[in-house]
Amino acid sequence: MANLFDYLEWRGDVGLSASGFNSVDSLILSVLSYIPFDGIVSAEIDRNGISIADAAELFADSDTAEAAIRNEEDVRLLSALAASDRFGDMRLTGYVNSIDLTAEKQFSAVTILLGRGRTYVAFRGTDLSLVGWKEDFNMSFRCPVPSQEAAAVYLEQVAARLRGKLYVGGHSKGGNLAVYASVFAKRRTRKRILAVYNNDGPGVSSSILERDEFREMQDRIFAFIPQSSIIGMLLEHAERYTIVHSDQSGLMQHDPYSWSVLGTDFVRMQSVTNESVFIDQTVKEWIAGMTLEQREHFVDVLYRVIGGTEARTLPELTKDWLKSAMALGKSFKDVDEPTKKALIETLGLLFKAARNNLDVFRHAREEKKR
Repeated sequence: MANLFDYLEWRGDVGLSASGFNSVDSLILSVLSYIPFDGIVSAEIDRNGISIADAAELFADSDTAEAAIRNEEDVRLLSALAASDRFGDMRLTGYVNSIDLTAEKQFSAVTILLGRGRTYVAFRGTDLSLVGWKEDFNMSFRCPVPSQEAAAVYLEQVAARLRGKLYVGGHSKGGNLAVYASVFAKRRTRKRILAVYNNDGPGVSSSILERDEFREMQDRIFAFIPQSSIIGMLLEHAERYTIVHSDQSGLMQHDPYSWSVLGTDFVRMQSVTNESVFIDQTVKEWIAGMTLEQREHFVDVLYRVIGGTEARTLPELTKDWLKSAMALGKSFKDVDEPTKKALIETLGLLFKAARNNLDVFRHAREEKKR
């Protein structure tokens, strides 16, 4: 089936004035935020910025470290956008990229000027840094996390400096940040938001769903998840969501390049798979079975064990897997006995939840056969 690159070949020569902004455009701009635009796009938020075409040219000539590239397809996407009439003249501004190991924060965003007084605020999802994944896990027991607070501040800065209507979106954690920032925006900013796009990002905590601000924004929040979504089913969703066909399986469906496109929309499906439901229920049951203190303790210990490898990014952790495995083993041995016991007990809750849900799904299949 067609994907984002096919969409660009088919629709790339058609400007927004001829064919309006759509959910596929939103996913593309959300993925664009993964490009490390350090030194290319200014941190200042203004109406000038730099065109995607010029940014792509500078990026191609830069000596950006390969470690900063999340996916080689992102570079290919940037090149395709630069060559298209639809995206090439869009201007980039307000690029920020902040990693704070002490605060356990990974935050990045870029603003895209669509033209005709409309702006897209794109929040980056989890990058290759281990602290970024740690912050994701922190969401299970803490709200807000630092990147959510940063997203809310960033959106207000954009609203203060740029006039007109706003779109807000992101992929993975970026989708969660888009929802959080929009809900906690000032009322006058919320009124300017046309749509919020959460592309296979976690939902938000139940306390946010109960806020009047969320209910006010709910009809303008659009979530998209693949049929076997895992990431996008985490936490709570009250907004409507669209199930998108992916040509990958399992966790690989999180990859936006695997999402199927038909015309100006995604290929939609009626429901998520049993695999997705099983994992969603298992993880939520596991999290619900722990106190907030247990969740925090588990995440901290796990991160400390991984930190013992001295890796700071996923590529560093996987580059020499044997060496990393030995370091992980050593780190685990260095954990004190009470902490080690708590870690094992917490993992035991996960296995128990998985076993219980597996029995439920087996029973449901047997009943269906009868």
